Amino acid sequence: MRIVLIGSGGRDHALALKLAGNSALEKLFVIPGNSGTRQIAWNIPISIDDHDKILSFCMEHDINLVIVGPEKPLTDGLADKLREGGLRVFGPSKNAARIEGEKSFAKRIMKEYKIPTAGFEIFDKENYEEAINYLHKISYPTVIKADGIAAGKGVIIAETFDDAREALKECFINCSFGSAGDKVVIEEFMSGQEASIFAITDGKDFLLLPAAQDHKRIFDEDRGRNTGGMGAYAPTPFVSDSDYDLIADKVIEPLLKGLREEGAPFIGCLYCGLMMTDEGPKVVEFNCRFGDPETQVVMPLLDGDFIELLNSSASGRINKKAVRYNGGASVCVVASSKGYPGKYEKGFEICGLENLPESTKVYFAGIREENGKLFTDGGRVLNITSFTEKNDLREAKRIAYEALKKISFEGMHYRLDISDKALK
Repeated sequence: MRIVLIGSGGRDHALALKLAGNSALEKLFVIPGNSGTRQIAWNIPISIDDHDKILSFCMEHDINLVIVGPEKPLTDGLADKLREGGLRVFGPSKNAARIEGEKSFAKRIMKEYKIPTAGFEIFDKENYEEAINYLHKISYPTVIKADGIAAGKGVIIAETFDDAREALKECFINCSFGSAGDKVVIEEFMSGQEASIFAITDGKDFLLLPAAQDHKRIFDEDRGRNTGGMGAYAPTPFVSDSDYDLIADKVIEPLLKGLREEGAPFIGCLYCGLMMTDEGPKVVEFNCRFGDPETQVVMPLLDGDFIELLNSSASGRINKKAVRYNGGASVCVVASSKGYPGKYEKGFEICGLENLPESTKVYFAGIREENGKLFTDGGRVLNITSFTEKNDLREAKRIAYEALKKISFEGMHYRLDISDKALK
């Protein structure tokens, strides 16, 4: 297999490492890649927005499979462009990627196909006053979501009417989320433990991977602003075997059916963000790709032929026996720049990545390399990820944080409570 992976973040480094260990792989190219993927694959300096150049590269190098990591090229139609060129692609079409790119579209599908989710209303920028009037009528807390893609930061939990009004102002007046905030979904607040599940699908059949739990807020105990994710662990004990069955029957199957009937069959990784409520699992959101940082903790838990799983899905006949859960546990802690998810400085040297334990992987996210040294180059910089062969989250957490103590850069910030909800 000659494979192209699209992406440059920590998730894409984790995917590349999983692919690189497969005996079926002849050559792995990563577009554009990062300093981590450069150690295990060939980085190709093409912009993920340049669909024509990506197609030309794949044609010239006889690529057998393209795996698209980030959401933006999917919502921009990269998978369609590549399929039109005769390539096999693991990733949904532009139409199917609307499940992430347009939250209002996702909520409409869920309502029509009776998929359990929070109650909601949708408002456009032009209906600002109508939305304000609606806020007077509802109970709090409530959740306000920018309709489009906002790098994981377009969700605001409003504790009071004043908070909700300010959130609408951020979306509609201040345009803090750009065009992504021109439409909002206002939905009921759900209580429970959150979980993330990846469904690998060929559009009809699917395989659920081990459930993870993400930590979105910047500070311990879920305080502070939302981020792209400050850490994750897997598997989460909050999803039981019976919950997996419910999620398959009541969420994944009807959604895939709905997308097929919309003329948008979904081929790729369907990310399902869930709230495990007293009434059962309810959908918080769908994404059109592998989650970040959940991918970093799910990949170490899979034994078998990962390439076969993705390739068979992209071919339209998923091989659900290609991979299996290996019984282990994994914890990922994100080391971020001071000030993230707001303004932050770049260019600080990263030290201490040598001689980390074998049970730890460090995935590169916001990093640049210069003269053999590594420097910070983003908000989320490193993903320090541990793995234990047995399902021992306490040990997995200990290993991850012991490794973190050896790593440093100016202004480094990380949460101290990743996986604590499960341990408690």
